[in-house]
Amino acid sequence: MSKPPSRKLLRGRVLDFNAEPQDATDTSAYTYLTDGAILIEGGKIADVGTFADVAQRAPAAEIVDHRPNLLMAGFIDTHVHFPQLQVIASWGAQLLDWLNTYTFPEETRFAEAAHAEAMASKFYDLLTAHGTTTAVAYCSVHKESAEAFFGEAARRNMCMIGGKVMMDRNAPDGLRDTPQTGYDDSKDLIAKWHGKGRAHYAITPRFAITSTPEQLEMTGALVAEHADCFVQTHLSENHDEIAYTAELYPDAPDYLGVYETYGLLTPKMLLGHSIHLTPREIDLLAETRAKPVFCPTSNLFLGSGLFDDAGLRGKGICNAIATDIGAGTSYSMLQTLNEGYKILQLQGQKLHPLRAFHWITRGNAVALGLEDKIGTLAAGSDADIVVLDARATPASALRMERAETLSEELFILQMLGDDRAVSEVYVAGVSAKTETQTHDRLALTA
Repeated sequence: MSKPPSRKLLRGRVLDFNAEPQDATDTSAYTYLTDGAILIEGGKIADVGTFADVAQRAPAAEIVDHRPNLLMAGFIDTHVHFPQLQVIASWGAQLLDWLNTYTFPEETRFAEAAHAEAMASKFYDLLTAHGTTTAVAYCSVHKESAEAFFGEAARRNMCMIGGKVMMDRNAPDGLRDTPQTGYDDSKDLIAKWHGKGRAHYAITPRFAITSTPEQLEMTGALVAEHADCFVQTHLSENHDEIAYTAELYPDAPDYLGVYETYGLLTPKMLLGHSIHLTPREIDLLAETRAKPVFCPTSNLFLGSGLFDDAGLRGKGICNAIATDIGAGTSYSMLQTLNEGYKILQLQGQKLHPLRAFHWITRGNAVALGLEDKIGTLAAGSDADIVVLDARATPASALRMERAETLSEELFILQMLGDDRAVSEVYVAGVSAKTETQTHDRLALTA
């Protein structure tokens, strides 16, 4: 990995959030500088302010001029499947059929370390190309996939969260562990990677259907032994999934009650989808502070249902948002916001562009409990920064001719933006484009 210069000063329009704005009038929730600067030193943000002020305080810094583009904290994706890169855009199925037809066969390939390593490199290239600097990922059941995931993240000095899935039933040969091996492999990976550099481990039972009670009991033991680890799984994505879970766990009061029984619900628990919830489950989420994760492009693609953001927020629940690659149809958090806006519209709910961009930066960081490290441009934070160009395509450039406010520009990015709108990405102060270009050159000469 290339080393950042001692001091680098990024110039451009700067947008940073310190709270969640509901609309443009909530100006105390964010800072917007029309000629701003971010000073990077040692992979951290050392100073933020107007260009005139910061440049005066750091006269020897290397200046990188990104005007007229917009600088903000790098995007955070809270639910993505690392082994599903090559099943994105697989036609015509709902959740359980989609898993059996496409996903499970693909994930068996990740038993091979060489394949997992090759895919990890491509995975990170795609994330950063779309402006994502942190993601929470499911690896495959194989320890090799998690090793590849964390190894590549370490090489790029990225703040990443992930874990090997634990699944000991209702999956093909070659894609099952046992309660004991799932526990042992997870414990080994936690010891090797969790808290090392910028890595965080997520204890990862795939979902109730693919874990026996014995496995969930051992998962609960892992959670108790490693309270500082994240926990992630799926919840109430699909009606057939919910019915099958009820058959497998007839004594549980509901789907969330399965995870409750085994002690998995903590403030560090991320529950993908969480669409079809009972009142008891909603109250339990509020009580335990576990986090639902909204996956709009996936929910539409699989026909799963509409996430009730306002209803859950009204109960004091903190919702995260994510791509859910590969049932999700775009690596772009901008396109995730696009589809999320439409899902909320269908329910009479609003997503103001300022709140939307807070959600994929500081909002997701708050859901992870990492807002002191990522998700903002506050001094002392890791220098993960995205540079956005709202005029990147002819269509967006034409629309921008009539835009008069920051909120309008953000909404144009949200509705029309994708990786083409990402002009530059910095990971811990290093240009991710430089990293990708270096990797490409090495691949050509190998």
